[in-house]
Amino acid sequence: MASMLTEWEKQLDFYPEEYKNSYNRFKRATEVLYREPEPQVGLTPKEVIWTKNKAKLYRYVRKQENTHATPLLLIYALINKPYIMDLTPGSSLVEYLVDRGFDVYLLDWGTFGPEDSHLKFDDFVMDYIGKAVKKVLRVSGAEDISLLGYCMGGTMTSIYAALHPHMPIRNLVFMTSPFDFSDTGLYGVVLDERYFNLDKAVDTLGNIPAEMIDFGNKMLKPITNFAGPYVSLFDRSDNQRFVESWQLMQKWVGDGTPFPGEAYRQWIREFYQNNKLVKGELVIRGQQVKLENIKANVLNLSAQRDHIALPCQVEALLEHISSTDKEYVSIPTGHVSIVYGGTAVKQTYPTIGDWLEKRSQ
Repeated sequence: MASMLTEWEKQLDFYPEEYKNSYNRFKRATEVLYREPEPQVGLTPKEVIWTKNKAKLYRYVRKQENTHATPLLLIYALINKPYIMDLTPGSSLVEYLVDRGFDVYLLDWGTFGPEDSHLKFDDFVMDYIGKAVKKVLRVSGAEDISLLGYCMGGTMTSIYAALHPHMPIRNLVFMTSPFDFSDTGLYGVVLDERYFNLDKAVDTLGNIPAEMIDFGNKMLKPITNFAGPYVSLFDRSDNQRFVESWQLMQKWVGDGTPFPGEAYRQWIREFYQNNKLVKGELVIRGQQVKLENIKANVLNLSAQRDHIALPCQVEALLEHISSTDKEYVSIPTGHVSIVYGGTAVKQTYPTIGDWLEKRSQ
C-alpha cells in the first residue's frame, strides 16, 4: 500500500502546484487526526493541598516571592476541565498570573460518577467552594482573598459571595459568567419547559452525559461548530502553529465531564427557566441569595461574540450588587477565546492582572 501511494504521489508532479499543495494539506491533516498523540496540557507546576470527593485544590508553585498579599482562587464550571485556564505555556492565564507574583490556586471539580448524581448547587457552593476558600486563607496566611470565576464557575462564585458577606473577599473577577437569564438566546428556545422535559432527562440519565452537553452547545451554531474545526484544519494544516493550537483546543473541547443530575436540574429550572438569581428568589440550603450582599471590588468581563453567555447576561450583574468599585469590560472575542489565544494574551490577561494588582497590595 505504501509503495502504491508513493507511485500515486509521484503523479502529482504532472498536476498544477495548487493540487499538490491541497494534497499535502490533506495528508498532513489526516496525520494530525489519526496518528499524532494528544498534546500535553496544564503544565504550570502545582501541588494538591486539599481534596474532597473527586475535587482537588491546587496551589501553583511560585517562581518568586509573592508580590501581592491577596491570594487568588480560580473556579471553573462543572462541565469540561479547568485546564483551559492553563492550556499551554505562553497562552495560560495561570502561568501569566503566577509570573506576575500572585499566589494562585485552582479548584478542579474532577470527573463525576453515577454516585454523584445527587449533588446540588447547595453542595458545590457551601461545601466545596466554602471549604476551598477557608483552606486557601489558612495555607496562604492571608487576611483576605480574591476569587475568579469563569463561566458557570462565576455564577456559583457570585452565589457564594452573596451568602457569605462576612468572609474576607476582597476582589471578585467574573469571566463570561451568566447572571440574568431573561434573554439566553437560542438556549431559551431549546430549554423552554414547554418542549424540554427536564425531569425525565435527569430521572432517566442520572448525570447528564458530557456528550449531551457538548452536542447542545454545538447546536447553537451547528455548521460552524460541527464542520468548522475540521474545515479549518484541512485548510491550514501546513501552518504548524495553527495545528498545535487546533490540537490543544480540540483536546479540551472533547474532554467534557458529566453534569451531576440534581445540579443540572437546578441549573436549567431555577436559572434558565425561572431566572431566580437576579430576581432574588434563589434559595441555597434554606438561605435566600441576595446579590446586593456583594460589596467586594468587582471586575466583570464579557466576550462580545459569546453565544453561550450573552454579554447582556453578564453585564446585568452590576445592577444588582452593592460594590462601589465595580467595572465591566467587554473583550472582542468568544466564550473560550477570552481565556485562550492571541486576544486573551494581549487583552484578557493584562486586564485581569492590572486590575488585581492595584487591589491586592
